[in-house]
Amino acid sequence: MSHMNHILNSLFHRPPARQVAITSRSIYNPSHRYSSQTGSHLQASVQDRIARTDAQNPFSPALIDSFTRKHDYLRISLTERCNLRCFYCMPSGGVELSPRHHILTDDEIIRLASLFVRSGVKKIRLTGGEPTVRKDLDNIIRQLNELRLLGLDSIGMTSNGLALHRRLSDLVHNGLTHLNLSLDTLDPFKFEIMTRRPGHNAVLRALDVALSCAGLRSVKLNVVVVKGLNDSEVLDFVELTKDNKLSVRFIEFMPFTGNKWDKVKMVPSAELLHTIKQRHPAIERVSDELNDTARSWRIPGYKGNIGFISSMSDHFCSSCNRLRVTADGQIKVCLFDAKEISLRDEMRRGATDEELLQVISSAVMGKKEKHAGMEDIDVVTNRPMILIGGPQQSSSHLHSRLPFSIFVPTFSPHIGTRLKRRWNSHSSANIPRLTHLDPDGRPSMVDVGSKESTKRTATAIGHIYIPKVAYDLVTGTPPQTENELLYKAQVKASGKGDVLTVAQLAAIMGCKRTPELIPLCHPLQLSHILVALTPEVVAGQETAQHDSGPLPYRIQCTATVSCEGKTGVEMEALTAVSVGLLTVWDMLKAIAGKEMMIGSIIVSRKSGGKNGDFTRGGSKEGS
Repeated sequence: MSHMNHILNSLFHRPPARQVAITSRSIYNPSHRYSSQTGSHLQASVQDRIARTDAQNPFSPALIDSFTRKHDYLRISLTERCNLRCFYCMPSGGVELSPRHHILTDDEIIRLASLFVRSGVKKIRLTGGEPTVRKDLDNIIRQLNELRLLGLDSIGMTSNGLALHRRLSDLVHNGLTHLNLSLDTLDPFKFEIMTRRPGHNAVLRALDVALSCAGLRSVKLNVVVVKGLNDSEVLDFVELTKDNKLSVRFIEFMPFTGNKWDKVKMVPSAELLHTIKQRHPAIERVSDELNDTARSWRIPGYKGNIGFISSMSDHFCSSCNRLRVTADGQIKVCLFDAKEISLRDEMRRGATDEELLQVISSAVMGKKEKHAGMEDIDVVTNRPMILIGGPQQSSSHLHSRLPFSIFVPTFSPHIGTRLKRRWNSHSSANIPRLTHLDPDGRPSMVDVGSKESTKRTATAIGHIYIPKVAYDLVTGTPPQTENELLYKAQVKASGKGDVLTVAQLAAIMGCKRTPELIPLCHPLQLSHILVALTPEVVAGQETAQHDSGPLPYRIQCTATVSCEGKTGVEMEALTAVSVGLLTVWDMLKAIAGKEMMIGSIIVSRKSGGKNGDFTRGGSKEGS
């Protein structure tokens, strides 16, 4: 029986007052020991060292975002494959893996790593999937180790430990310095429930080997806490730090595609800390490493420490210094942001390092100040965690590796029927290529880095068709009805305020937030937004056809947007019109919810850009 198994056996067969005793066989780097220095003195010392290092090796502006955050930490996913099936990481239906030739080769990984290190990256972490599944892992670490001459300080790896205990010493010999093991339960039966696979003893052996491995500077244990499943084991995990230089990090359950995240399953870090304080009231806060994701604590007399990664309840976005490269070569600037740019495609097209750095810079500059709130995170277009490489898609996900077809329903107010337009990601001489899809059919933001900034303007128009009672309310015509229910509905609708004014303000606000609503839109500095809503009475072909009869009354929304930039503002104008019309609908739904129809929304005019100016011909409506 291994030493770790012996400890856990005693842990589960003794009274509630638990004391875990693990022999301290690991050799710990003295530079990482806790000292009696005050937190402020230690932080000043770290900042001074960083300043001196930066002076010797200037940091590339390509890795500095618009909020002046320096990104000196790179996570590289080596594979999408894994030998476990953790429910929070991999959807129950499995994932669609990339074809083998889409995965980065060893040379491509080392080329990217070298470019990032030369630009200022000090820390690289290898992730997956499960990185030990990749056969050439030893060689990759060996080549990464040669980048120390360029300024690389550490090579870390996050692993589930299932196949690690026999390989770890060789990996450390080749240059591995930091290891994070994932283990969410100390109960072997619960382990199989959470991972859908056996292997608990193998992970414990890997932990035992890691704690006795002289070359590792740091060993951390990652624990994803899920309410009602493993939150009762928190104090047991804490006891693992008593006699070992081990950092146990409790991670809040995070939402990803397919993992059925629910807020009630998430245990906030503050709640965990409260539970630990009840058992260990003397627990004390310790200084964190610069840019560390975990808030660290220790219990006096314990050799290790504990940390809390509070991505959901208390995010650390302001100090984020991390970038991610997926196994298929996409750069992700945020774990929770679905936007990606393919570095693999650029390399295989023959891009120089300078051109690659421009692409990287474009991605970094698009990084938001912070990710969305826990209930607003995109779990539709973002990847499952296993396909990112985080703290993992069923065959229907948006990141399909195969070309796909989309049928987009569109509505014509003139004939009152739905049409279908077919868009296909295949490119051919007769089918135009969609610019926001890469050759593999994956969503991709258009690179505008090489374009010149010019004055750009766009105007969009759209209409909402309404019954006469709603038209009268909007135009201020006194209500003429003996229907008491209808009269009350008119009073209720008018109580929301002036319809056109509220819709105008909503349209302007929506215009400003276009890149947050449309995933692949570039954020632009808009110089002018003009929105007008005009009630109209039309006749003939401009009348919309409704089941209840023709609708000659409508409100036209016109939005003109201007900027000085590298890409056009058509989407901003279209968003303004869409939000304005939807607001009119919301304001009038009490009296006209069944009759209203939103008609064609189009770009009527555009100026600026390489494609030149245009004015849409045809009728006033632009059809």
